[in-house]
Amino acid sequence: MSDLRSRLAAEALGTALLLAIVIGSGIMAERLAGGNVAVALLANTAATVGGLYVLIETLGPVSGAHFNPVVSAVMAVRGELPGAALALYIAAQLIGAVLGAWLAHAMFDMSIVQLSTKVRGGTGQWIAEVVATAGLLLVILRAPNGRASSMVAAYIGAAYWFTASTSFANPAAAFGRMFSNSFAGIAPAFVLAECAGAAIGLLLHRMLQSSRGGSGHPNVMESHGRAWVSRSATPDADR
Repeated sequence: MSDLRSRLAAEALGTALLLAIVIGSGIMAERLAGGNVAVALLANTAATVGGLYVLIETLGPVSGAHFNPVVSAVMAVRGELPGAALALYIAAQLIGAVLGAWLAHAMFDMSIVQLSTKVRGGTGQWIAEVVATAGLLLVILRAPNGRASSMVAAYIGAAYWFTASTSFANPAAAFGRMFSNSFAGIAPAFVLAECAGAAIGLLLHRMLQSSRGGSGHPNVMESHGRAWVSRSATPDADR
């Protein structure tokens, strides 16, 4: 039980810090960019890429560094996260996301409790979230051993710019950003599109698997009886 508590604490802490990075850097970028949205987005992207890489490397050995409900769900489907832990992982991630938004607001002397008024919608943005999430899962599942952290961070940085939605790819991140009426805020979340994207990413991974059975991805915490054992010293994760 204490081992599970450590994993849940890592998921909550990692998701909170990820949201604080995304929202906090968005606030700072908007204040300093002088109204240039492209410059603000570039600064927000750079901070997210660097922060995500560090969080994955730091907390991956503890929990797998999912920070993302659809990643946890896919790992449960694959038998690499105990089904009994899935709901707890998701709850920790959602709570962490809200706390991270509040932390960002506190650091910038803003009202702690907010609701975003930035409505995003339209077919293009929904398709973009499907693509972003499918790509994220494919990178996680197929990254070579020891490369997941850098590849996930790089993919998210690229997807900020090549998707119309700026790549949320994470129901917890989208949920947390609903509680921030800042540069990084959003209302509503793209949860259905992200779930569909995760399923497509898993399907694509299975289509690409070799007949020899190599799974391709490193370091997801595997279930062996009651213990989870990491495949290697470098974690895997997502945004």
